[in-house]
Amino acid sequence: MKKVLTIAGSDSSGGAGIQADLKAFSAHGVFGMSVITAVTAQNTQGVFAVQDIDIAVIDKQIEAIFDDITVDAVKIGMVSRTETIKAIANGLKKYNAQNIVVDPVMISKSGYYLLQPEAVEALISYLLPLASVVTPNIPEAEEISGLRIHSLKDMEEAAKFIHQLGPKYVLLKGGHREDDATDILFDGESYQYLSTPRIATQNTHGTGCTLSAAIAANLARGYSAQEAVSRGKEYIHTAIEHSFAIGKGVGPVHHFYNLYKGAGMLNDE
Repeated sequence: MKKVLTIAGSDSSGGAGIQADLKAFSAHGVFGMSVITAVTAQNTQGVFAVQDIDIAVIDKQIEAIFDDITVDAVKIGMVSRTETIKAIANGLKKYNAQNIVVDPVMISKSGYYLLQPEAVEALISYLLPLASVVTPNIPEAEEISGLRIHSLKDMEEAAKFIHQLGPKYVLLKGGHREDDATDILFDGESYQYLSTPRIATQNTHGTGCTLSAAIAANLARGYSAQEAVSRGKEYIHTAIEHSFAIGKGVGPVHHFYNLYKGAGMLNDE
């Protein structure tokens, strides 16, 4: 069994962050491990508090994993502070970590800043050069590139700019566009366009976390970056299609729909 590490924040409501990543890893048949960077108080309606984990504890979590267990891929999610980012980068370089997927989490759906504004440059300088795949949405890509994105052409330009910062592949997600949800995958030479039908639901809590975790799991299983992204897209589409109306706000996706369906565990079976 392949082993995949998520380095991210904890979501107390279970829909995003560490919890979503571990669910996505399990759904892909890989063994999930975690380094927790922050603890959040959140639910389907928003993020209400964040407590960052002490840097020494983050260092020890990374050391404990890599000194004992082979890590086949790493997914990086919420890293709110410059000090956290530097500690993670140093740890991953120390252990020569491979198959690193960076999800540059910046702002929650409710508008809470999960990445401190002064830490954006640190993320660009320290984590993007380590990434096999980076997965920004449009607002995140605008923040990283300084470009405004309205069209597919704009997405191409932003993906090209971000690629020059060091990642091997840039998956720029187009879900924030009103007329088209096409994603673009750029490898430095050519663009691949990935389109799936829009799903009419508000229950999309944790979609970015889940997609990046799925990509990391597929990289660990030996798929190419293009195939890992394609499979990740298919997985998150199904998870959104069968998402849950849990809570009073934006509900979570269904990480285990295909497994539940195959086991006859769904209500309609």
